[in-house]
Amino acid sequence: MNSRFRNIGPGKALTWQMALLACSLALFFYPSSLFAKDGPVTVDVELVLAVDVSYSMDPEEQRLQRDGYIQAITSPDFLKALQAGSYGKIAIAYMQWASAYDQDVLIPWTLIDGPASAKAFAEKLMEAPYRRARRTSISGAIDAAMKTFDKNGYNGVRRVIDVSGDGTNNDGRPVTIARDDAVREGVTINGLPLLIRPSSYSYGDIANLDEYYEDCVIGGTGAFMIPIKDRENFVRATKTKLIMEIAETTPVIDENASLILRTQQREPRVSCTVGENMWRDRWGR
Repeated sequence: MNSRFRNIGPGKALTWQMALLACSLALFFYPSSLFAKDGPVTVDVELVLAVDVSYSMDPEEQRLQRDGYIQAITSPDFLKALQAGSYGKIAIAYMQWASAYDQDVLIPWTLIDGPASAKAFAEKLMEAPYRRARRTSISGAIDAAMKTFDKNGYNGVRRVIDVSGDGTNNDGRPVTIARDDAVREGVTINGLPLLIRPSSYSYGDIANLDEYYEDCVIGGTGAFMIPIKDRENFVRATKTKLIMEIAETTPVIDENASLILRTQQREPRVSCTVGENMWRDRWGR
């Protein structure tokens, strides 16, 4: 007999036998629940849609922003790109953000693998309530989005944060530091800056928000941004961006469509602390 069991008395031996029998029965009747749990689901991309709900986003802009995603994710072009992926499915979460301490996941991580799941996601988004909040923290949005990737149940070939908003970072830590931290983790950050209103319409607006997003916000492998300069092209721009994010391809964009596709530049043309400095100058903090 193995020396490990030499000193086990009759009572203890019976206990061991009962334990072994219980384990055997568990293996027979409940194998999947105890020993065959599935790991993370492999998808082509894990995508966080991080949308600005700060007070600079008026109700009309919020509606346009959300409608753009609703129509894009159920479009035939999006579904075609989805099926063209190696796994034919993606994981997506919809997060709202404002200040450095104000982010909420409106729709948690959801598997999109065809028309039915895409429609269900769009319907949830359509029914969700709207809200507005103070300040604009793109860095806070990036940091919060990064946390959602942890143990979300999915294993994406790529991980992407899709940031859309209409202003510069004026709260929380510097946006470039948050961006660089995310990029070091292998995450790509794309941008959808909204330039629908004239600049200086609200505090913190700048005329060249598209350059700010390009130089200070986007980053990582294949990062890009598409600025929206008029309401008519909102849905088209959103759909184009989503297709590029899930298919990792470069679609042909009509030169007359007012859509500008840009990739990250090496040297900043604008100050990446412009919003932070404006806020500090006004409030002294």
